[in-house]
Amino acid sequence: MSDAVIRIATRASRLALWQARHVAGLLESAEPGVVVELVEVSTEGDRDRVQRLDAMGGTGVFTREVQVAVLDGRADLAVHSLKDLPTEAVDGLLLASVPERGRSGDAVIVGQPVSEVAEADGGLEVLATGAKVGTGSPRRQAQIRHRRPDLQVVGIRGNVETRLRKLEEDEYDAVVLAVAGLERLELAERITAVLDPDVVLPAVGQGALGLECRGDDAETIARLEMIGDPATHRATAAERAMLSRLRAGCHAPVGVRTGETDDRLWLQGVVLDSEGTRRVEVRSEAEATTVEHAELLGLAVADELLAGGAAELISG
Repeated sequence: MSDAVIRIATRASRLALWQARHVAGLLESAEPGVVVELVEVSTEGDRDRVQRLDAMGGTGVFTREVQVAVLDGRADLAVHSLKDLPTEAVDGLLLASVPERGRSGDAVIVGQPVSEVAEADGGLEVLATGAKVGTGSPRRQAQIRHRRPDLQVVGIRGNVETRLRKLEEDEYDAVVLAVAGLERLELAERITAVLDPDVVLPAVGQGALGLECRGDDAETIARLEMIGDPATHRATAAERAMLSRLRAGCHAPVGVRTGETDDRLWLQGVVLDSEGTRRVEVRSEAEATTVEHAELLGLAVADELLAGGAAELISG
């Protein structure tokens, strides 16, 4: 039996705490007797819920202070929503593990049902013509505008509960949120429609958790590797390599899908301009039995996207 104490740095939102407690449960199951403590950290993105995330620097607004807590020894590891974690590594830290992924798609929640539902359109048919749709994600905004230019797709800030409250107060006709977050908060019954991932491709790392620790902490690295899921790690490594090569932050209009069959990993990437008027998409596959092989696939897809003009779309 272990008598070790493991400290997890986490944001203090309800969803972040669910994620940290989920990881704590995985650690406790893998090593009976271990004691897990949570170290709650306030991030820039938590403190400022008014500014657009891209106006705040975009990348790292939900991760920097949590990472500092690990670097300065207040915590042994950090639990991140992997979609929020910048692809550029922080000196002294290692993304040691990625547990099994939740659902990676997006969901529409409408305030009032549409009286006449249009022809099936990947879930977007539940939105009335001209509806005001709230989402804080440029990725979602661009893809929804591409498919439904009639909609008013506008920004929204706040945690899941705040966004749902704004919907209830009629500030929006509908909001778009991550399926995984709604399921983890036991709010799946609020979902009106799950978007077809071929219509609105998910974010890089969406639905996955990134477990980061100090690069010289061999004991914690070993613990985190025990609770990781190799298939999820390979898939998200490919996605993150693609995003890194594109030089696009986690708030850029970039979507991605991955899947694995018989040791072959496929990756589908899409890049749009902010208005959704221009779009470039690439899909490729390769044998990927290791994280390194998966990263090579991500880089290859990114190079094809760049050849198709992705850089110009990202830069606006």
